[in-house]
Amino acid sequence: MDVKDAFEQSSCLIRLRGLLPNLRPSEQKVASYILSHPEKVVYLSITELSQIVGVSDAAIVKFAQRIGYKGYQDLKISLAQELPQTGEPVYGEIELDDSIGQVKEKLFHANIAALQDTKEVLDDRALEAAIDAILGAQRIDFYGLGASGIVAQDAQHKFLRIGFNCNAYIDTHMQASMAALLKKGDVAVGISHSGQTKDIVSAIRIANAAGATTICITNYPASQIAQESKIKLFTSSRETTLRSGAIASRIAQLSVIDVLYIGVVLKKYQTAMECLEKTRKAVSDKRF
Repeated sequence: MDVKDAFEQSSCLIRLRGLLPNLRPSEQKVASYILSHPEKVVYLSITELSQIVGVSDAAIVKFAQRIGYKGYQDLKISLAQELPQTGEPVYGEIELDDSIGQVKEKLFHANIAALQDTKEVLDDRALEAAIDAILGAQRIDFYGLGASGIVAQDAQHKFLRIGFNCNAYIDTHMQASMAALLKKGDVAVGISHSGQTKDIVSAIRIANAAGATTICITNYPASQIAQESKIKLFTSSRETTLRSGAIASRIAQLSVIDVLYIGVVLKKYQTAMECLEKTRKAVSDKRF
């Protein structure tokens, strides 16, 4: 797929964050500087930026075109239009000497930004395709590891309660084995923030070979899992050194699962409500 297409309607900073890992080294220099100093870049000429990052003027023009702009000036215009909404200079990254109040403000801001940015990059047509595939599936597998495994388990819990035959596999051997047993019409959902987790990509590849419809939930449109999956659902969140425990990314992934779940419920409303009522009654005596 063309990496520009996935974030075609997205803001400049969202595009850069999503495409950064798959850019060429010289392009990563340009992207990293823009992400770190967006408010400065809007006032820099192409020559000034090229001198700062150590690449040629032509390389910057090609970089801008590669991520979907006509040129550097077009990129700067897009960047300038979104800067007032970023709020990043006020909140910034978490520092070692931050108070708990500052940590609270920064974390909540980061999580809210992840949800807003994910809403922007999450394609409605891809969501509809995923919902239709789930509705028609005899069996649904969710694959995830680490924090993404928790998201897979949350998905299993939701869809089991409305009567779907589904499982969350967070063991790599089980992921591969169960993917091999899928059939045409079944669905496999691979969840990976980086999109580069070998075992999840392998499970999706095996599911494809078995004839299943494969869906990915990932942050990066040029990642391996996006290339392997038939339906691609994108998040947009950042994890830094002090937030490397999949905080904002996990919340974005969970929200994508919620949209899929509600979308399925709305199309299968009567049956879903009957299942939810049965499961509520089944556990009613386990509460005081």
